[in-house]
Amino acid sequence: MYTSESYGGGSAGLAVDLYRLLAGPVDNRRPQSLKSYLHFFALSRGMLRRSLDVSIALAAIIALIPLLLLICILIKLQDGGPILFTQERIGKGGARFRCHKFRSMRPDAEAHLALLLSCDPRLRQEWELNHKLRKDPRITALGDFLRRSSLDELPQLFNIVRGNMSIVGPRPIVDSEIDRYGRWFRYYTAVRPGLTGLWQVSGRNDVTYRRRVAMDRLYVRTRSLHSYVRILCATVPAVLLRRGSC
Repeated sequence: MYTSESYGGGSAGLAVDLYRLLAGPVDNRRPQSLKSYLHFFALSRGMLRRSLDVSIALAAIIALIPLLLLICILIKLQDGGPILFTQERIGKGGARFRCHKFRSMRPDAEAHLALLLSCDPRLRQEWELNHKLRKDPRITALGDFLRRSSLDELPQLFNIVRGNMSIVGPRPIVDSEIDRYGRWFRYYTAVRPGLTGLWQVSGRNDVTYRRRVAMDRLYVRTRSLHSYVRILCATVPAVLLRRGSC
């Protein structure tokens, strides 16, 4: 420990003691490496992105309450089945969460799909290639409209508020899609899945699954506040023009 005697005593030594007493703890709290600065910067960006997610999602929910209620009523009147379709999806870090959508298919969709794939090799090949059917016979008339307008995904706003999803990111996938990502799966789990993303504004169903994986990897590697805002702004015309919607 430094004392006033170490500096010759008197007021000068006392001043040095006081400086070290006050400045020492502050210096200890400062980041000691470039890695610490980068970590702090990444945390700041993450907090800003999360704040934007929650603010946008809450504002959208409040503004869309009449539309959300109308869709609920129409789905219930259609066939009396459940309003929401809930499925376990993979989130950030590989954590599982329950992802919500407005139901766009008949109530027995899963059983009907198994029957279709067992009877029609062409549909089975299309499903194995893209994990989707371009002309899916399970979709109801109302469900077709909801999908083409992307209104079926509005319940995911609540997933965003809960922290399962982000406004922008890769589309949430199920376990059977992990193999399609292969060694690039680590990029998917590095971020929260999104309500919209690079794939959604680049053609959606007009894009192969392999290219979709490449887009997710590109987004994660280059993501920034600028790309977040750019993709968010590009989502509006993509939805209105129904580019690549099924």
